[in-house]
Amino acid sequence: MRIIRTAKGLERFLVFLRQRAGGVNEEVVRTVSGIISDVRLQGDNAVRKYTARFDGLKTEHLGIAVKEIRRLSGEADPGVVDALRITAGRIRGFHLRQKEESWLYREGGALLGQIIRPIQRVGVYVPGGKASYPSTVLMNVIPAQVAGVEEIALCVPTPGGEINPYVMAAIDLLGVKEVYRVGGAQAIAAMAYGTETIKKVDKIVGPGNVYVATAKRMVFGEVDIDMIAGPSEVLIIADRKAPPEYIASDLLSQAEHDELASSVLITSSEILAFKVRDEVKKQLKSLKRKDIARSSLKSYGAIIITNSLKKSVQIANRIAPEHLEIMTERPEKLLPLVQNAGAIFLGEWTPEPLGDYAAGPNHTLPTGGTARFFSPLGVYDFVKRSSLLKFSRGAFQRLSQVVETLSDIEGLEAHGNTIRVRKGR
Repeated sequence: MRIIRTAKGLERFLVFLRQRAGGVNEEVVRTVSGIISDVRLQGDNAVRKYTARFDGLKTEHLGIAVKEIRRLSGEADPGVVDALRITAGRIRGFHLRQKEESWLYREGGALLGQIIRPIQRVGVYVPGGKASYPSTVLMNVIPAQVAGVEEIALCVPTPGGEINPYVMAAIDLLGVKEVYRVGGAQAIAAMAYGTETIKKVDKIVGPGNVYVATAKRMVFGEVDIDMIAGPSEVLIIADRKAPPEYIASDLLSQAEHDELASSVLITSSEILAFKVRDEVKKQLKSLKRKDIARSSLKSYGAIIITNSLKKSVQIANRIAPEHLEIMTERPEKLLPLVQNAGAIFLGEWTPEPLGDYAAGPNHTLPTGGTARFFSPLGVYDFVKRSSLLKFSRGAFQRLSQVVETLSDIEGLEAHGNTIRVRKGR
């Protein structure tokens, strides 16, 4: 990991960090655009064609029947299923506290308010293949269920027909009954535009590779999406008393995701900085994914040395990390200074993977600096709001001149006429 001490070095690294997942791959865009067009025109036939091409799976049945989900979930280790059940309960408990209620108030003959309704139909994308992501099922489906979404369609790729029992166990645990063995951009297109088998959804959520992310970006507007997830990232602010071995393990937990992941330590202790660098080298040797982690740390890992914890937080706010760990003697003291972070982990006993799995808050978080304006996935992402207005004659008359005045200065005569017609009566 590089060690950064100077302002110039910091600025160069911040620019490099922002560029790591930036830009548009024109070849990917062309490929995804063609897939979306084919699915819109040919429906199921196009979905089957691309499923055969990319996943090596030829099938007439795009759906996975409930009895098949139950059978496959039965192959999962009972201990893992228990862990999923505990995790699901914690996620549900956290998200129940996010529920919003409709509200009304009366004001001088006017009834005003906001009506909260769930989105009717949501599509959830779960990455598949050799990896197993049952936590993605829980984190994306549970807030939709808490919001009251009636229809949830889930797409998961099954390369070569291989279906992961742990993903099926999570699906079965939550009672999702509409599941399709479809992945990639074709799954996003199918959910966005609908096919003979897969009914069009109103919103698509869930992570995926660059083709999935590009497809989500391209169908936005036809449907809503959660966010465009980029490479994972962790930023740790630590003082001289923080345990180097804890910091090193937490940095590596992100570095092992992929070569584009970013792991950054900001500290006011030069002694700690070098201890952590040595500890990272030591722990890296025993990791199964050490080649990925090493590449990630070489490209996007850094230890930034500052002259104060306040300056450390200022730099963190500029980076706006997906995960922010504050491993200081009194982490709560720094919390009011934090402006931009997807999730904040306080203290040495709160490693980021707690949030990935079992803590309860959602692990779908803004990346690439978008924590400046995006929030974690939550129940609020699965509802829509309608404003409600009802005016009595008296309340109408009290505001009529204001509306006439504003419509006239904007040159919208017919707007003003709606007021004049009523006043004339």
